[in-house]
Amino acid sequence: MAEEVLFEIEKKMSNSEIADYLRDIAEKIDSKENINLKSGKQEVNLDTNRDTVFELKAEREDKEESLEIELEWEENGKSSELNIE
Repeated sequence: MAEEVLFEIEKKMSNSEIADYLRDIAEKIDSKENINLKSGKQEVNLDTNRDTVFELKAEREDKEESLEIELEWEENGKSSELNIE
């Protein structure tokens, strides 16, 4: 099945603003609350009360570095050890 993009936003933000968003998301996941995303006409509600697959990827392209954080909610989550230092 083809991937369907339900919500997407990209904008320049301060580190503090980004940290606030990530903390809000983390709190929702920790308490198994739904994550509601809304921007303009885009809106999506994600149920976090399921097994979660966590993917973390760091990349470098030319002089730009990026960190991608992906969460997937599915029936059978896979797991492996992760250490963040």
